[in-house]
Amino acid sequence: MKKLTRKVGKYEVGRTIGEGTFAKVKFASNRETGESVAMKVMAKSTILKHRMVDQIKREISIMKIVRHPNIVRLHEVLASRTKIYIILEFVTGGELFDKIVHQGRLSENEARRYFQQLIDAVAHCHHKGVYHRDLKPENLLLDSFGKLKVSDFGLSALPQKGVGLLHTTCGTPNYVAPEVLTHQGYDGAAADVWSCGVILYVLMAGYLPFDEIDLPTLYKKINAAEYTCPFWFSPGAKALIDKILDPNPRTRIKIEGIRKDSWFRKNYVPVQQSEESEVNLDDVQAVFDDIEDKYVAEKSETSEGGPLIMNAFEMITLSQGLNLSALFDRQQDYVKRQTRFVSRKPAKIIISTIEAVAESMSLKVHTRNYKTRLEGISENKAGSFAVVLEVFEVAPSLFMVDVRKAAGDTLEYHKFYKKFCCNLEDIIWKPKEGEHSNLLRTMTC
Repeated sequence: MKKLTRKVGKYEVGRTIGEGTFAKVKFASNRETGESVAMKVMAKSTILKHRMVDQIKREISIMKIVRHPNIVRLHEVLASRTKIYIILEFVTGGELFDKIVHQGRLSENEARRYFQQLIDAVAHCHHKGVYHRDLKPENLLLDSFGKLKVSDFGLSALPQKGVGLLHTTCGTPNYVAPEVLTHQGYDGAAADVWSCGVILYVLMAGYLPFDEIDLPTLYKKINAAEYTCPFWFSPGAKALIDKILDPNPRTRIKIEGIRKDSWFRKNYVPVQQSEESEVNLDDVQAVFDDIEDKYVAEKSETSEGGPLIMNAFEMITLSQGLNLSALFDRQQDYVKRQTRFVSRKPAKIIISTIEAVAESMSLKVHTRNYKTRLEGISENKAGSFAVVLEVFEVAPSLFMVDVRKAAGDTLEYHKFYKKFCCNLEDIIWKPKEGEHSNLLRTMTC
């Protein structure tokens, strides 16, 4: 068996819960307080190689500046000789987009409630001089109480002295404002408002207002604000969306106008913001100044063998309590950034089957230590698509395969996962009634 125990300062580090091109996000626990956190891990060599020092420093500083109940909180930032660790609030409810994928459009009241929280968060960012620039349902998380949390400030911008307009084209094409596509400079606040309008449309319709396979046609429709609202949109909702999806940023409604709108104000309870304390950026400075006496201690103990063993602590966190049914019923797993299935087959058989199915789907396959990365091209040919699968032993002869999106669109990921699992039916185990409780006893012994 391979048992891994890893500690970074006061944090005990667990399984990977997210993976991107330049960083991994690990589940971790503060050993002093017992609090669960998300730990974003980046290699210093990667940051230097891709000249990302200023971008990462900006992202960390921004997340410390924009403290708000509807924004994922950054607790602290740490560094070792080779890595940077960003300690974030652990948000358990998954992406808002997962909810839309599972149940389709939301009711108007539910959509409005999320939209109100989004506008509160964005207004706070703008008040602090921060523009998100990549607002989309994938970057909107839900906590265990269903409260919205804005995340991923990697593309955010702080205004530079004497510079009124932003010039970097960024964000996800379907949510990007028309002026961002023209390369002539744009107002970050107006661009964020447009993205909020697209999000409101998606929440209420269950699909995108601008959605084409080829980018030129997509950009043409965005530039002309060529969309139609479905018949179930109320007149008030349609009127507000029309004011937001105005292709002219000068006449587009502003945050203050949205907050005064009668449709928006229905059942609106402004967020109670606690008194702001002074933000200390000393830890950020220490990390990027490479101050050795501020380095955090890293300890890893590994015994080589098979796949990683998942302990009871991680299992309970993964299943959000002692109900393990979501681990075995893929239908119940929609409010998660990851998806997973369970198998009784040997770990090596699981990996070889995954590799064979992936190759039959024309995906590139990279496997190392019971962890497989699959890569392909997205459906609209606009970017890459990547998925990571990792095998864990959760009980003797019982393995869980954790599947998570590493790159690409969430909707495309869900389509892939459904198709992929259909081809893996031979290795997916479906326990009979009553077996969940027996497994729980086995796993937590």
